[in-house]
This record gives sequence, C-alpha cells and structure tokens, in this order.
Amino acid sequence: METGSASVVGGAGAAAAAAATATAGAGVSSVRQYQHQHHHSIPIEVLDDLSSRFIINIPEEDRADLVRICFQIELAHWFYLDFYCPDESYNVHPCGMKEFAAHIFQHIPFLQKHKSNLANILDNWREYKLSVPTYGAIILNEDLSHVLLVQSFLTKASWGFPKGKVNEDEEPWLCACREVLEETGFDITPHLNKNDFIESTIHDQLVRLYIVGYIPKTTKFQPRTRNEIKACEWFPLIDLPSNRKDVTPKIKMGVNPNAFFMVLPFVKRLKRWVAESIKNNSSSKRLRHKSMGDLETSIRRNSSKGISQGFEKEIFEYQQSQVFESKTVINPAKNGNNQGKKDKKGNFRRKLFTNNNGQNINQAVAKQNPISSLQISFDVMAKSWMNFKFDKKAIWESMS
Repeated sequence: METGSASVVGGAGAAAAAAATATAGAGVSSVRQYQHQHHHSIPIEVLDDLSSRFIINIPEEDRADLVRICFQIELAHWFYLDFYCPDESYNVHPCGMKEFAAHIFQHIPFLQKHKSNLANILDNWREYKLSVPTYGAIILNEDLSHVLLVQSFLTKASWGFPKGKVNEDEEPWLCACREVLEETGFDITPHLNKNDFIESTIHDQLVRLYIVGYIPKTTKFQPRTRNEIKACEWFPLIDLPSNRKDVTPKIKMGVNPNAFFMVLPFVKRLKRWVAESIKNNSSSKRLRHKSMGDLETSIRRNSSKGISQGFEKEIFEYQQSQVFESKTVINPAKNGNNQGKKDKKGNFRRKLFTNNNGQNINQAVAKQNPISSLQISFDVMAKSWMNFKFDKKAIWESMS
C-alpha cells in the first residue's frame, strides 16, 4: 500500500512538474514574444535616448513614485512623436500612451518589476492627472468681438482655448503664459491681469482661463510645439454656442456645436464680461475730468457746510467793523455835522463785549479810573458765537 501510494504520489508529482514546465515554457514564450514585438517596434537606441533624457536621471527617492514616472514617460512620448516619428530614417510609427509606456517599462531595469501591473498604474496616473489644475487664456481682439481658439492634432474635430496643466510649484498665471506661448507662439505676459479670469470645474478638474483683451487681429500665431496644435483661428464670439442645443455655429459657420464642447462652460460668462467692459469704457469716455480750480472750489464749498449762517454773519460783521475802525480818524476840529456822521457810522461798529445793561465796555472803561475799576468786578457776557464769560478784574490783571 505504501509502495502504491508512493508511486501514485510520484506520478502526480511528475505530472505537476510537467505542467509547471509547460506553463513556464509558455510564459517564457509569451515574454519572448512580448520582447520581440516591443523591442522591434521601437529601436533600442531610441528607447535608450528617451530613457536617458526623461527617466534615468530621476532621483533614487522619487523612483518609487510611479505617478511621477508616468508624467516623465508622457514627456518622453511627446518627444518621440515630435522628433522621431517624422524622421523616416528611424522607421518608427506613432503610438498611444499605453503602448509607449509598455516599451519603457520593459526597457528600463528598475521599472521591469512593475510591468505586470502597468494597466492599474496608468489608471491611477490618469485619475491623478484629472485632479491637476489647468490654466490658460481667452484672447480677444481689439473690439472684443472675436476670440482665439486652437485645434489639436489629437482632437481634430474640436476647438478650445489654449491651456495646459500646471507644473509643480508653478504659479497659475505663469502656467497660463507658458502654455499659451507654447500653443500659439504669442506671449501674453505684458497683457495679462492676474485678477481677471474665468474659472470652471470640468470633469472634476479645475480650469482657469485669464482674459486677455484688445489683441490685434493681425497678430501672427505660430505654435511652438510639434504635432500638438494644428490650427489657431479667430471665431466671432456672438456665434459660439451658449448651451448644448444652440445651433448657431451650424447655421453661421457650418460647424457642429459639439466641436466647442470645451468652450461651452465659459461662453455665457465671457459674453457678460465683454458687455460690462464695453459699458465701462463708454461711461469713462463721457466723464469730464475736474480741473484743479474746480477741485479747490468744491473743497471750499464742502468745508463751509459745517458753519451755521448766523455764525458766518456775526464773523462778517465783526470783520467789517474792524476795517471801519482802522480807517476812522478822530479829528476834534471837525464841526458837529461831521461828528454826527462819525457817530452815525460808529453805530456800525461791532460791540463785542457789553455789560448786562448793554453798555459798551470801551466807553465804561474810558469814563472810569482803570485803577479804581479793579475794585469793581462784574461779569461780561459775550455774543452767542462766543459762549463763555469774561471777568473784568482778571482781564486787567493779565494786562498789567
């Protein structure tokens, strides 16, 4: 029984070993087939150049970050499409990101251990990529009637604003300037207002577009990136669709409204911004700038509002009385008529200080002995605009 069991076990082990050998052989065969297929579709020297340019020099501590590795592979992919594919001497053909990434993961030693999980790695990278903000610009012509749109090589049937994803530690407005320069060849830096933008969230991705207006329509646009932007064209803002059912582009331009699906979230707010800008510019042209004389008159008028009319009148009368008194000269040789005229005019003198009986203090002091008058103390009431009392004795003491 033991011998039989051993032979059975031995037979099962032999079968398992044979199956494992067959599986291993199939695995080796598939790997060889994979290597043969991918190595021969992109030459080794091309993969070496791309790897040394974009991936090999990544710091050791960052090599475990496969999302960052995928961003570098994307840059290598763009370089491959821009420089290697157009050159017939390399005999290579364009391919998608997934196929290109498979070549890189197979070719670079520290990535080979992750090649079996490549599909999940790319999915995680795409999910993260959607969360990275995108910045760009809306470029308008001189009268704000036309907007510049770009057409991509990959999405030939659609138009959008020039924009792109922000780099690590890059300011949003700098990202917008960089992306617009790459896609249109036009530098918006001197024309950009950092606080003037429209923002929207599309498929969980933040998109901010800075509004750059009054750019001449004769400006020449020449994309600096290869095989990314196919065309740059001006479109009438009024003809762009405001909603998904708007067929204005089809009627006016013969273009399907779906071609502007990336533009659609910004059209309504952009039209509102243009309307407000035109209104503000029209209002500012009608305003008259005040001269300095107008400004001084306005200041004097405003400053006098806080003084009551009664107060102004009393001040004016006092000033007039002082002027009259300084011009009056007492001449005893004058006859009685002239003296009467002088007294008559003297009635216009402002009597600032009076006693309780209404007698002028100047006259009272002239008739009395100043020294003896110190023994007499009485209060003197000032007029309404000087709401306080004087002590005659205190006045004389201060003057002595």
